[in-house]
Amino acid sequence: QVQLVESGGGLVQAGGSLRLSCAASGRTFSSYAMGWFRQAPGKEREFVASISWSDTNIYYAASVKGRFTISADNAENTVYLQMNSLEPEDTAVYYCASRTGGTIYYDPQSYTSWGQGTQVTVSS
Repeated sequence: QVQLVESGGGLVQAGGSLRLSCAASGRTFSSYAMGWFRQAPGKEREFVASISWSDTNIYYAASVKGRFTISADNAENTVYLQMNSLEPEDTAVYYCASRTGGTIYYDPQSYTSWGQGTQVTVSS
């Protein structure tokens, strides 16, 4: 099992930036790729971005492409999500997750380990 701990959430004004971090520990060698998801109140969990530890496969949701950047530091077993030009619609709890294979990157069911989440609130 891979343990994941997110940090970096907070309150920011529209147009501002935040950088989320996700530190992985445990059986990290079993992890093929990492993903960020978010869930707003009353809504389903949705895909935000995904990156393989080799950095060769990076995907973004259409709603964040061009504003968010996902990156990975293999030496630190840490994945980052740089979020720029934040909008009130980005308000949600953000979760990082780990998956073991090249399965459907945007499907939460493909991920086997999840962090506890970090709150991001964007005020208008």
